[in-house]
Amino acid sequence: MSGHSKWAQIRRSKGVNDARRGQLFTRLGREIVVAVREGGSGDPNANFRLRMAVQRARDANMPLDNIERTIKRAQGGTEGGNYEEITYEGYGPGGTAILVQTLTDNRNRTVSDVRNAFSRNGGNMGENGCVDWLFENKGVIEVELEGHDPDELSLEVIDMGADDVEPVNADDRVLTVYADPSALEQVRKALEEKKYKVQKSEVTMVPKTKAELSDEKAAHQLIRLLERLEDLDDVQNVHTNADFPESFAASYAE
Repeated sequence: MSGHSKWAQIRRSKGVNDARRGQLFTRLGREIVVAVREGGSGDPNANFRLRMAVQRARDANMPLDNIERTIKRAQGGTEGGNYEEITYEGYGPGGTAILVQTLTDNRNRTVSDVRNAFSRNGGNMGENGCVDWLFENKGVIEVELEGHDPDELSLEVIDMGADDVEPVNADDRVLTVYADPSALEQVRKALEEKKYKVQKSEVTMVPKTKAELSDEKAAHQLIRLLERLEDLDDVQNVHTNADFPESFAASYAE
């Protein structure tokens, strides 16, 4: 699974401005609405998808009042009724695979926006099923490393029920932990009980294999493509199997 967190690291290094934070809150709110609708309950304890959506919102520092208001609006039955979940697939520079998860009330608008983002940034939109087999659904937890030995923490999380951890570099500030989706809450709870600081936990798509980028131009172009896709209003998540070399990640963030 090595390489999964590189794109996340690049995003963190670039920071989150107010506009992007507002966009993130909008996406998180949309996910909460759909979770209530699909799960048939506004109670996170009785609705797993809602529980995960609320946890993601809290990890992103979305105000609790906002979360509660969104759940109440969703329970009213009028908000989110027209949202449709659609995943688009395609290829980026360097032969990389890309999954784009969307929530939309206008399929034609969304497919046009996604196709344009691909074509204008060195990518190609593909048919359904062209790359989704390269990814699997996994639980991912990011744990702050400050003050902790990475090797000892890695062994500890495996004992807690995790499947694997991302290899740690000298300047990494978080340990990325992988677990079966059914074990995600168990591992997170065990970490928090031992006073480790969990930055983020979610069920997401993780690449089974990686595509190494050896060309700096292709790596930078791919990052621009991923950012253009993430900027689209209907896009919820963007996933890639690209493995960004550390030098490319550092030069792009500068």
